[in-house]
Amino acid sequence: MTKQSGATLTPLAIAVLALLEERPMHPYEMYQLLLQRREDYLLKVRPGSLYHSVTRLAEQDLVHAEGTDRAGNRPERTTYRITRSGSAALRARITDIIRTPIREYPIFPLAMSEAHNMPAQEVIGLVTERIGLLDNDLTELDAVHEWVTTNRVPRRYWMVIEYIRAQTDAEITWLRRIVAELRDGTLEWEQFTPAGERIATCETDKDLGPGWGAAVTEDVLAQLRKGGAIPADQ
Repeated sequence: MTKQSGATLTPLAIAVLALLEERPMHPYEMYQLLLQRREDYLLKVRPGSLYHSVTRLAEQDLVHAEGTDRAGNRPERTTYRITRSGSAALRARITDIIRTPIREYPIFPLAMSEAHNMPAQEVIGLVTERIGLLDNDLTELDAVHEWVTTNRVPRRYWMVIEYIRAQTDAEITWLRRIVAELRDGTLEWEQFTPAGERIATCETDKDLGPGWGAAVTEDVLAQLRKGGAIPADQ
């Protein structure tokens, strides 16, 4: 995987340009459509952020304000149209994202990598609670899947639901295994006093602990990629 490049379209900017590819519309209509279409499964949708994103796209000449209208006593609303540069930027960004895996650094793996700083029973409780919430997400995703298939919505519009479901199901499966291994002791854990204080353990210089990553050097990775055996003292 590669690291994400700097000056690129944000997820919200991609969503805005994609909407304007359909037809011109004003930001509030974009916001409503994103929520109605369940796009909040894919990105954080906030009115303020959306308006800011539209402004930025206009400054970059990727969208163009083509007029304003007023309905009753409501404030004036500016309608935007995507430009040729906007269409090209949208396609280029989608191409780049699909082609090249990037490290997106979600925060949950970080929390799990540091979970050893907490007593096993506490981790079990927290993970079990998370599994329950994920099970609810899975139920909702299954319901959405059933609805779109029953109503014969073309799969190209919702196939990402399958991806999200697969990710959610894989996380649940892994978390359940972690809980089971913590409970039966096969996953070794640090010890804590009843007050929650860590009990120091005796480790030798050869023991690999939280700093294990330093031992996985570029030379070691090169050997592993080639399928070579790694000496035990490396």
